[in-house]
Amino acid sequence: MEPCNGETNKQAPYPLHIVVVGAGIGGLACAIACRRSSPPLEVTVVERAPEILTIGAGIHIPPNACRIVKHLDLVPALKQAQAYSVEGFTLRRYEDGRVLAEKPMGERMEKEYGAEWLAIHRGDYQNVLLEAARKNGATILLNAEVTGVEPGTGEVLGKQIVLIKDQNSITADVVVGADGLWSGLREYILGRPMPPLETGDLAYRGTFTREQLKAFKDERVDEIMEAANVQVWLGSNRHAVFYPLRDKTEYNLVLLVADDLPPGVRTLQGNLGEMAANFEGWDPALNMIISCLKSALKWKLLHFKELDQWTKGTVALLGDASHPTLPYQGQGAAMAVEDGAILGLLLSKLQNSGISPDPEKRYAQLADLLHLYEDLRKKRTEVNVAGAVDTRHYYHLSDGDEQVKRDQELAELPAANWQGPCNFNWGDAAYQKSLLGFDSLADAERNFDIWLRRRRTQANI
Repeated sequence: MEPCNGETNKQAPYPLHIVVVGAGIGGLACAIACRRSSPPLEVTVVERAPEILTIGAGIHIPPNACRIVKHLDLVPALKQAQAYSVEGFTLRRYEDGRVLAEKPMGERMEKEYGAEWLAIHRGDYQNVLLEAARKNGATILLNAEVTGVEPGTGEVLGKQIVLIKDQNSITADVVVGADGLWSGLREYILGRPMPPLETGDLAYRGTFTREQLKAFKDERVDEIMEAANVQVWLGSNRHAVFYPLRDKTEYNLVLLVADDLPPGVRTLQGNLGEMAANFEGWDPALNMIISCLKSALKWKLLHFKELDQWTKGTVALLGDASHPTLPYQGQGAAMAVEDGAILGLLLSKLQNSGISPDPEKRYAQLADLLHLYEDLRKKRTEVNVAGAVDTRHYYHLSDGDEQVKRDQELAELPAANWQGPCNFNWGDAAYQKSLLGFDSLADAERNFDIWLRRRRTQANI
């Protein structure tokens, strides 16, 4: 797809209007992909928040997602926003910080998987996407809460009517539910409520400054903070993740522990002593790092089982609305970006292939295309969700035979140049290739062509 600033001499016979509900990472990726089509699709992003705030902590852009943002020409802007190439992934033993394995990344990611592994502050990532969506001509409506979707009739037959609280409704050819874990459009598609399920884990998340870490004047803390690596301490039923942000002026820390929140409570302010007690007896360097956190807000980690369907007519889900996952592979936002870019690609290719002027036939075309999108994405995201659960198991092993076997396997991986099998998917070359090296855009292109030939053949029978 060619870049587009909203102006083009090439006009589609029927310009599609896409309404994206939610201005998160996946929704904005979808908007950008739709607008970069030639000619561009008309896109309106509807966001309930009154403004997009630069909040959150660190986030990964692994090679499979980096390939997407490269395709959308976003890598220069991301690096200007201080995204950096992760040089390694270090797994450490909980009690003393001993290195169990250090996977080389950096240039190796580009060579093996076709793109870098980047890390960035979540707020900076979202701001880059938001600016790109606007620059490419998407309309962004803030402070607009979607209350429902209704099928159009009469003059708007074959379209969807997006209802917005205290505002005029919007007419769309396709509605994309990028409205997150507590999606309202998911309930519309399924015809019943489906709240997310508790996973048994919760997270403490936060960032702090370089000055806080330097104040310890500790050699091991200095060594850890200067590496452009993701550092993970593994222990019984918990783990900790640490890495730099914003040119090593800030640092990200995530502590994953057993969920002790009451059922139904999503967040709760804990206390710093309780938080630190979860890691009593762990690596002294890690405990110094933990002491930099000034808030002990608990976040319950949620997911749900595979959905029966992601689409209903010309309404489709993406990202956490359809496949929330544990954050143990760095793939939650990555899969949402894949969803958004692929949906944008498919819609763009359909628009350029010819859309029926008849409202009912056009509706059927779009609904069938969304089934293709669902088929492509469900298979891949289900593997990712299962993989995150598997990673959780291996991260959280208690000391014992299985833990010893895991550590022995990890120690042997460098000798095989990280190209061999491993029971732990983090170290399994074939699994990593399928996760990080899969070209989802090329796969979508191929499958769209097959889909289009099938439809044309059926039309001629």
